[in-house]
Amino acid sequence: MTSYAHRLVLWYKAHRREMPWRNTSNPYEIWVSETMLQQTRVETVIPYYHAFLRDFPTVAALAAADEQAVLKRWQGLGYYSRARNLHRAAKVLMADHGGEIPPDVESFRKLPGVGPYTAGAVMSIAFHLPVPAVDGNVMRVMTRWLGIALPIETAACRNQVTEQTRAWLQEADPAALTQALMELGATVCTPRSPRCEACPIAEGCFANLRNAVERFPVRKAKAERRRIDIAALWLEERGRLWLEQRPDEGLLAGMWQLPAWEVHQEGGTESELAALVRDGLEKWAAAGDIPPTQLPASFAKIDEARHIFTHLEWVVHVFRPIYTAPPAPLPEVARRRKVNAEELSELPLPRIYEKLLTRFAGP
Repeated sequence: MTSYAHRLVLWYKAHRREMPWRNTSNPYEIWVSETMLQQTRVETVIPYYHAFLRDFPTVAALAAADEQAVLKRWQGLGYYSRARNLHRAAKVLMADHGGEIPPDVESFRKLPGVGPYTAGAVMSIAFHLPVPAVDGNVMRVMTRWLGIALPIETAACRNQVTEQTRAWLQEADPAALTQALMELGATVCTPRSPRCEACPIAEGCFANLRNAVERFPVRKAKAERRRIDIAALWLEERGRLWLEQRPDEGLLAGMWQLPAWEVHQEGGTESELAALVRDGLEKWAAAGDIPPTQLPASFAKIDEARHIFTHLEWVVHVFRPIYTAPPAPLPEVARRRKVNAEELSELPLPRIYEKLLTRFAGP
């Protein structure tokens, strides 16, 4: 009897979708694709993948690039720590491995941003090593196939899935089997309305045999998404717009945005948000960054935008200062600068600010 692992591989070879990273065995190109594909849809990734490899075709090219250029190329793809870690890891590879990805899972795991999934994907797909790559698709397939009633978020559940995957990797080509499991989860064993009739391993599936596919995977109750309101400053000087750089650590680290201040409780009236901007400018004045005489008389709200992260929602309220007399030019300080439209196009921007700044950048 053909093993379930071999059935999956045969099915994959007959039904797989064409994707650019499936036409290469280059470990670097596979690493880039797998990093981009984490929490991002295939159709979104494809143009970014081509553009990234055009600009940074090798580990050496990526390591030599400026981080701001890497973030700019990643702009719009989200989860920017992925780009920063790729860049840092490329530098380590140049320093310690001659610019080559080592065909050793333990060495590869030591690189910034390389977790169990990325290591398994690159080791199995590029080097044909039996290292499990367990992503959301594989978790869904295996919890249904094995009938795992533990919450999918738990380590115990992931360990059971990983061990079953590891066992199957001993029975078939790891490169093909790893991609077969991912493809099955993406196209057949989908979160809703799975097509069990098209599944090559349905006859051994615990959930299918018990008509209980919709019960798996088991999930913990979702935490409520937290909302943060942000008051942002739109300050132009002679065709140049003031921006600030976010801290080097944390959410959207190192990216550029309008000067902004967070509301410490959800919501807030327009006057309260405007007062937050005024408080921010007064702190600039107290620090000596701007003259106290440069404080505006009032503010006008000119725009608003929302962006949803995984567990967080941003609502950015944009305010333009109103002066009773034309202000003198303000000096640039660390992490705050004024840019024209051309310079703006070269800076990495969070998606929400990219949208807000279209009025300045023009068509």
